[in-house]
Parts: sequence; structure tokens; C-alpha cells
Amino acid sequence: MNWTILTSIAELESALAKSDDMPIAIFKHSTRCSVSFMARKQLEMTWDFSDERVKPYFLDLIQHRDVSDAIASKTGVEHQSPQLILLSNNKVLYHASHGSISLQGIERSI
Repeated sequence: MNWTILTSIAELESALAKSDDMPIAIFKHSTRCSVSFMARKQLEMTWDFSDERVKPYFLDLIQHRDVSDAIASKTGVEHQSPQLILLSNNKVLYHASHGSISLQGIERSI
């Protein structure tokens, strides 16, 4: 899994623009939460989408809370952690948090 790390609102804007070309998945991770750690590991172990099919982005929301807030504002999806948001053409196709994050949910939404 080849994460593209989000560290700024400018990078978020670039990712959202990329969603015009292909679906993107933004994973919001809390480094202080064991549930988030487990969700991340599960996602990384089972991820089977090529970067050409779904581009994965990773946000450490503890270090970059402003970016996390911008994601919630721009997508209309209430903040959760851990959380995965799948977008295409700047529209939310799928979002889930905690144990509800699944590759099957992503696959059904593409």
C-alpha cells in the first residue's frame, strides 16, 4: 500500500482535485488510539487496489488537526477516528469509521 501523506490543506486540495481523475481514499488516523492502529494495520494487510484504481491518502490527525477539520468541512462527513472516506469527483462515495471500515464497502462504492 503506497500511502500519500497529507500534512497541509494545500495537499488536501491537491488530493481532492485528483479525485476528478480517479477515486481517492483518505484514511484519518489517531496515533493515540489502539483502535485506529488496528484499523490501519487491517487496511494495510488487506488493501488490494492498485494506485491507478484508488489512490490512498493518510492523515495523522493528531499532528494535522487543521487538515482533519478541513476534510470534515469539505466533505460534509462528521469527524471520526479512525475513519476512511472514499471520494470521486469531490463527492463522497463511501465513508466508515472504526470497525466498519472494509474493502468490500470500498469495492461496492467504486
